[in-house]
Amino acid sequence: MGAQDKLPMENTSLQRVKVYRLSDDGKWDDQGTGHVTVDYLERSEELGLFVVDEEDNETLLMHRISSDDIYRKQEDTIISWRDPEYSTELALSFQEPTGCSYIWDQIGSVQRNLNFNTLSNDSYHGGNNELRELPAVELSTLPLILKTIVESGIADQMRITELILHDQDFFRKLMDVFRVCEDLENVDGLHVIFKIVRGIILLNSLPIFEKIFGDELIMDIIGSLEYDPDIPHVQHHRSFLNEHVVFKEAIPIKDPVVLSKIHQTYRVGYLKDVILPRALDDATIANLNSIIHSNNALVVSLLKDDSTFIQELFARLRSSTTSMESKKNLVLFLHEFCSLSKSLQMVQQHRLFRDLVTEGIFSIVGDVLQNQDKKLVLIGTDILILFLNQDPSLLRSYVTRQEGIPLLGLLVKGMITDFGDDMHCQFLEILRSLLDSYASGSQRETIIEIFYEKHLDQLIEVITSSCSPTCIGQSVSKSADSNGSAGMIPTKPEILLNICELLCFCVLHHPYRIKCNFLLNDVIYKVLTLTRRKEKYLVVAAVRFLRTLISRSDEHLMNHIVRNNLLKPIIEAFVSNGDRYNLLNSVVLELFEYIRMENLKMLLKYLVDTFWNQLVKFESLPAIHFLKVKYDQSLENSETKSPINVLESRKRIDERALEKEEEDYFNEDRRVFTIFDEEDSASVSMSRPVSVQSQPVLSNGSTPSRPSLSPRSGGGLVDYDFDEDDEDYKPPPRKQSEISEGDEATVESFRLKRKLGPKEEPELMIKKQRIGKHSKSKDGVFAALCSTLSQAVLPSKKTADLKNSSVEEKPSENGSVNCSDIRVTSSHEPNHKDKESTGSRSCSDSFHNNPDNRPLNGEDCSLIPPSSTPEMTVNGS
Repeated sequence: MGAQDKLPMENTSLQRVKVYRLSDDGKWDDQGTGHVTVDYLERSEELGLFVVDEEDNETLLMHRISSDDIYRKQEDTIISWRDPEYSTELALSFQEPTGCSYIWDQIGSVQRNLNFNTLSNDSYHGGNNELRELPAVELSTLPLILKTIVESGIADQMRITELILHDQDFFRKLMDVFRVCEDLENVDGLHVIFKIVRGIILLNSLPIFEKIFGDELIMDIIGSLEYDPDIPHVQHHRSFLNEHVVFKEAIPIKDPVVLSKIHQTYRVGYLKDVILPRALDDATIANLNSIIHSNNALVVSLLKDDSTFIQELFARLRSSTTSMESKKNLVLFLHEFCSLSKSLQMVQQHRLFRDLVTEGIFSIVGDVLQNQDKKLVLIGTDILILFLNQDPSLLRSYVTRQEGIPLLGLLVKGMITDFGDDMHCQFLEILRSLLDSYASGSQRETIIEIFYEKHLDQLIEVITSSCSPTCIGQSVSKSADSNGSAGMIPTKPEILLNICELLCFCVLHHPYRIKCNFLLNDVIYKVLTLTRRKEKYLVVAAVRFLRTLISRSDEHLMNHIVRNNLLKPIIEAFVSNGDRYNLLNSVVLELFEYIRMENLKMLLKYLVDTFWNQLVKFESLPAIHFLKVKYDQSLENSETKSPINVLESRKRIDERALEKEEEDYFNEDRRVFTIFDEEDSASVSMSRPVSVQSQPVLSNGSTPSRPSLSPRSGGGLVDYDFDEDDEDYKPPPRKQSEISEGDEATVESFRLKRKLGPKEEPELMIKKQRIGKHSKSKDGVFAALCSTLSQAVLPSKKTADLKNSSVEEKPSENGSVNCSDIRVTSSHEPNHKDKESTGSRSCSDSFHNNPDNRPLNGEDCSLIPPSSTPEMTVNGS
């Protein structure tokens, strides 16, 4: 087989080379670029180097590998030699150092095989020949075994795997040769065995893994991997595993299968992560992880089914006689046991965690959190996080019980305790999970209530005691001083930052709780004291807290912010930051932009009115500039829209009232009035006798029957003759005006009461009260008017139909008759409805057609002449 047939399978960047030939004048001439392979020479049993051009597939170099020591490796990427056949110097310059090392190893392997004289065409096959058997495992055949395993294709790899598994003694014989080479210090042989073992692992066969990772072979396999030819010094993996890796049994494990799987899992992980991290491909790493995962599942499953083992574990954890060192080992084992449970299926994992809760694991964790050893406390928080990730309801249910309430307090205490490193983040994560608003209703509400009643003030006190007591808002400064925050207690900034994070979480998830607790206890003010800290990220955290509050769009919170001047510390921090473009600058500008975009008018007005003198020098910033523009626009809109809206609304109401009034007028006119014959009307009015005591109607439409309305004191009816004779008496104009206005107001109230609905009645009552302030006699004047009309026009209890309304007296709430409620004055005699005098109809028309409700004069109403007497009225003249 020629090199041309095998080239496409090995055309990779690792074997990409340049061929150089030394010219007669001592210069290296570039012969071209191609790919190098080691293969049989055509029609020969000898191996050689082939370089095929990468463009036209022409052979650039064909060199028979010699057993003589003529090859030299330079700089990790160059192999050079003197070709005895052509008497010239040749060199291969590799693109990758790895490719150079690979070809160098191939050349050395071929040279060793030539020296051993063991090459056989039957066993060393070509690409198209079927592999029938593996070479015998001997020291002399190691190069041939290596070539068979390393240079085989995918199909041959499957065949090699079958042959290795079929030969039960293959690995035992290979490890025997390894021990011989190690005893003889045969470094070349040890390097070849390393490559053979590495090649077998890269075959990525799970049945092979089961053999080599067994208790009998695993340590020898790891020992053979100590002799990496690419590492100048020998590694000592076996001594590390035997001497430095100590297997601690917190509780003696009696099951040998469990012990074997525990040891195997650790050794496989060590081989994957330490010995061969760069040599393994992704598929092999995945299979090794699968072995580790299955071993963990088997170990946990066997241990959890051993009831005596679990009971003994928790009994020792609770025992007061257990030493601190033993208890620490037990907690470490419990943590690892819970961690390994992730290898189980979800149903089995949930059942295991539920059983651990029944055994009292949370009470054990509570004791661990009170330990002085910070690493042990960290392990306790890890156990809680494992439970929260698996099933949060288990921990929530425990915290809501009486015995679990102290655990929540320990978590809050741990959050404000300096443990160093990342401890605070773990406490923060646990508390957020417990206070999550998406939890089940009863558990969530109980935990939230406990937290706000017992632990929120504890967190706020940490902030106030670690910040400067400088007054922030004038209205809350006294309360701040009364809380005893005069002395500062040094607190780690990371603790304060995590408290702010938790408070922001509470704002988003408990909007109703924060309105009560934050406003009553000045929590917002106390958090904003962080703006006095020198750490800029704490100032940013305080601004972010207020920004989260504002995002709730709660009117009470905004009123509280404005009333207590709580934006003052933020503005001061922003101004003191100056023109520096940093996170503080960005977060404050984002706050302003949010207020503008959401059109929070209360905060917008408060910002500009209070702090514009300080912000004006930053007006070049778009957020500040457009904030002022928005403020100006809101002022213009409030000045222009409010009067227009009131006028338009009143205009629409008046238009609807007029339309309704006209419609009711015509409807009632058609329903009440009937056109009579003029003669019948006259006969009816003449035939009925009228009492001498009937009261005439004055020219202004009022009646003199009420003494209180007479301009002169005295009882009895008004004598018209006496009025004519008394030329010196003239009623005051002011009284006339008041009566006229009263009539107008009363008629208007009468109309509105008939038209307005229930929602508009309060406005009507207010209007009546306002009208009543002008004159107390207006209602009485109009009542006298109605009484005079009813007695003068219809003296014998007969009904005179008013044109626009059927008169009907309705008692008011206080028992009196309100004239504005008169709709129809009905006669006691039914036949009087069809008989109406012409004079009464004309007066009625004059009354209802009077648009201004002005006092009726003689021209408007001709029913009773100004100079008439009661006798004239009786006679109908």
